[in-house]
Amino acid sequence: MRRVWIVLALTLVSCWPAFVSAESAVQSGGELHFCLRGEPKTFNPLLVEEDASETIRYLTGGVLIRLNRQTQALEPGLAVSWKVSPDGRTIKFHLRAGLHFSDGTAFTPEDIAYTMKALMDPQLHSPTGDAFRSGEGQVDVQNPSSDTVVVTFPAPVAGLERLFDQVAILSAHSPKKEMAVLGPFYVADYAPGSSVLLRRNTNYWKKDKDGKPLPYLDSIRLDIQRNRDIELLRFRRGEIHLINVLDAEYFDRLQKETPAVAHDAGPGLDSEFVWFNQVPTAPLAENKKIWFRSTEFRKAISMAINRADLSRIVFGGHARPAFGPVSPANHFWFNSSLPIPQYDSAGALRVLAQAGFHLEGETLRDSSGNRVEFTVITNSGNKSREQMVAMIQQDLSQIGIKVNLVTLDFPSLIERITRTYDYEACLLGLVNTDLDPSSQMNVWLSSAENHQWNPKQSKPATAWEVELDRLMHSQASATSEKKRKVDWDRVQQIVAEQQPFIYLVNKDAMSAVSPAVIGSSPSVLDPHAFWNAEVLRLGPDPALGAQK
Repeated sequence: MRRVWIVLALTLVSCWPAFVSAESAVQSGGELHFCLRGEPKTFNPLLVEEDASETIRYLTGGVLIRLNRQTQALEPGLAVSWKVSPDGRTIKFHLRAGLHFSDGTAFTPEDIAYTMKALMDPQLHSPTGDAFRSGEGQVDVQNPSSDTVVVTFPAPVAGLERLFDQVAILSAHSPKKEMAVLGPFYVADYAPGSSVLLRRNTNYWKKDKDGKPLPYLDSIRLDIQRNRDIELLRFRRGEIHLINVLDAEYFDRLQKETPAVAHDAGPGLDSEFVWFNQVPTAPLAENKKIWFRSTEFRKAISMAINRADLSRIVFGGHARPAFGPVSPANHFWFNSSLPIPQYDSAGALRVLAQAGFHLEGETLRDSSGNRVEFTVITNSGNKSREQMVAMIQQDLSQIGIKVNLVTLDFPSLIERITRTYDYEACLLGLVNTDLDPSSQMNVWLSSAENHQWNPKQSKPATAWEVELDRLMHSQASATSEKKRKVDWDRVQQIVAEQQPFIYLVNKDAMSAVSPAVIGSSPSVLDPHAFWNAEVLRLGPDPALGAQK
């Protein structure tokens, strides 16, 4: 999940520094610089659930199968080939021979068995593992030969091979544990609050078409920088080479000043949304717990938010109103029969009246006379999120609701929404790295970590969550794409009816890349600007890619 902001008195330089020409001589080596927008929560690839850790997993983790972010086709990784059984329960991998982890430990089939056991361990609560949980029982891993591994699940797993794009293989024997990796880079240094340094993995298996070892880069420095204004300033000065996710305001500014650096890949898969805390043990006033559990309350809030204005004003037209958990850009899986979200404050008041709320002057009160007021938390450093909350404050004031905003640093926000549950509402976003609905198992299963309004339930709290569990397991175990589509359409319909997440907008996939970076080809799927990091090169001024 991602993003908000803190206003700083920054004056951006008016003169854009001269860029190194893409026609200049290209060189290998050098250090690519860009920013993480929060502290990495973990270096264990099986526990990744936020952007910073996901970036590190993507750049360091070796996977059996890789989803090409540009073509959206599956490509061989640690496995040269694979085959899924007709019943969707078993996948057979043929492995590359002679590979080693970054610390020199040999890669063997035992590492896959070790990784799968850890991934599916219910005590670990792996968000990645949730996507594979289609039925009760253990996962069986066999290696009939030194280059073959057969993984069998207790029930069919739909789109099984695509899910392995997210599974970084761990070493069963390395003393460095998860810090020994099979990807193009490894974590060489971590300075909390400052940066993460990744160095070139000299044991990486891949070579270019001329037989030269990849990656080309010597290292990648990831500076921890939550503030978007500072990130943009550093890009313009040439201190960093790219911005993976660019806000609309900055995109328009960069496109006007230097069109070559701003990239809009078109409508994206990511979404921004707000939700209310429905955790039973949350330290909230009882009257607020009643509001947040009310479907009518959530529906009314959704109706009272003007998504078209959010898209037009906050994102400068580089976004569209969101229908639900699937972006319309996901052409096959999007439920096109969903009603278009309509802004209707009068209708919202009618729905609230049915639930016992009433206006007293210009103030909305519940049936007990309590004023309706709540606080939205979000992560600091994101200007567009603060603007969204400001507009939501304005919209909801039209129906007598007072909304407050609190911005938190990312670790504090994660602590609130995953451990203490000391918050009322939260505005964040969901990063979709895959088109397949099974990639959202860790969101919609009631037992999942990212079932954010009420996570890790021992049993579903509501009848509609029971139905979501059934449908998610059903689509994940169906071998017919038509049957999966029916189930996933129904999930989207229930989410639209219940509004556990109030989806706001789907943003365009926008990024910024210095011309000093050779080989970049921004994509709709995340990571947009560095999905092909192993083949990126720097121009003749690699230390300061945007500055000459």
